[in-house]
Amino acid sequence: MGNDNGEVHVLFFPFLANGHIIPCVDLARVFASRGTKATIVTTHLNAPLITRTIGKATINIRTINFPSPEVTGLPENCENSESALAPDKFFKFMKALVLLQEPLEQVIQEEHPDCVVADMFFPWATASAAKFDIPRIVFHGLGFFPLCVLASVRQYKPEEKVSSYTEPFLIPNFPCELTLTKLQLPQVPQHDKVFCKLLDDSNESEVTSYGVIANSFYELEPVYADYYRNQLGRKAWHLGPVSLCNRDSEEKASRGREAAIDEHECLKWLQSKEPKSVVYVCFGSMTSFPDAQLKEIAMALEASGQPFIWVVRKGEGEKLEWLPEGFEERMENKGLIIRGWAPQVMILDHEAVGGFVTHCGWNSVLEGVCAGLPFVTWPMYGEQFYNAKFLSDVVKIGVGVGANTMIGMGGEPVKKDVIENAVKRIMAGEEAEEMRNRAKELATLARKAVDVGGSSSNDFNSLIEQLRSRSH
Repeated sequence: MGNDNGEVHVLFFPFLANGHIIPCVDLARVFASRGTKATIVTTHLNAPLITRTIGKATINIRTINFPSPEVTGLPENCENSESALAPDKFFKFMKALVLLQEPLEQVIQEEHPDCVVADMFFPWATASAAKFDIPRIVFHGLGFFPLCVLASVRQYKPEEKVSSYTEPFLIPNFPCELTLTKLQLPQVPQHDKVFCKLLDDSNESEVTSYGVIANSFYELEPVYADYYRNQLGRKAWHLGPVSLCNRDSEEKASRGREAAIDEHECLKWLQSKEPKSVVYVCFGSMTSFPDAQLKEIAMALEASGQPFIWVVRKGEGEKLEWLPEGFEERMENKGLIIRGWAPQVMILDHEAVGGFVTHCGWNSVLEGVCAGLPFVTWPMYGEQFYNAKFLSDVVKIGVGVGANTMIGMGGEPVKKDVIENAVKRIMAGEEAEEMRNRAKELATLARKAVDVGGSSSNDFNSLIEQLRSRSH
């Protein structure tokens, strides 16, 4: 079905969540920058986020309609998983996604792409692409380490051999000694048969698709890249870190949603600080803490003595009433609280930033790695516990706060002293310096990987060649 001029055309279909849309748009930018025609398919309400993140790249956007509230039972304008955070809403949202199959196939018919790159949560995209005799590639936005853990847990089910949620178990036949508990596995509502089937189909579609694109680079996790391909027998290409396609400050600042702070105001604040002195604290766009936990974080940041930027989700106390009394006055010029969306890549890349407190979403992990930073790891849900172990145990650039349970599964707040100690460990002293040096080495390797002749650049060429030979 290839285009007559020999140009390869790739259709991207990201899952409707900011943490999936942004790396998928970055991936499309990588393709577009290498002379490939790129088209992104999304719904109307998600299109502005994509338009902002595309920057100067030449990428087409095709919009399709999200099912109506009458069909989904969801509120009006609920087209992104961020607007469906409550469990009952989230499961309805996930089940509604299958209704996008027909609109997607309509776009495939009109666009005649050579390949569809679709998120794992659209398992039916493999069959949709096959109808038009084109390959479907899965893009999770993850690296090889979490993909390997997910695949091994699915294959061996080690959690079924323990008697409690807190009893540790080893992942069998794994390249490193990795211990988890049931509480650290993604929690699936077993009573919801439709949702369980969606997850099973998603896992199956990873195996039956043409292959998987990993947002990673070989030098970061060579053992796990090889394990995924050779031991698990999966076809995969590492094309990351995709966030490195944002080279200038304007593109870094406009990536994602409208920032809750002016780019120049943020840079001015950072420029007033010493190099490597600022700790950046952000737990992603899906995490919501109770007030008691937010207060512990505030007290820990003050006690650490470090300047900080702290990104707080909108809705976490409209007036920040959980802050300790007099906190904002005492922290004037010392701490910057951003309520809402922050230009994360721009902040992390600034020379004043010296460490990153994170929920360990893979996007944040890679963005911190590319900035050469050590991490305080505080995983919440999904595959984040695996990513946290990768940072602390495999590449050794992370310090944990001892979070052992998925958020919402009970448990006491992490205390001020624990958070303060972890922040100090990554910001000052010999251990911090060793971690920062290792992180800087990885940052250098990340940039080399995406440059011409680098491992990710070569994998990209290999993938394009395969797609071109299929379509002509």
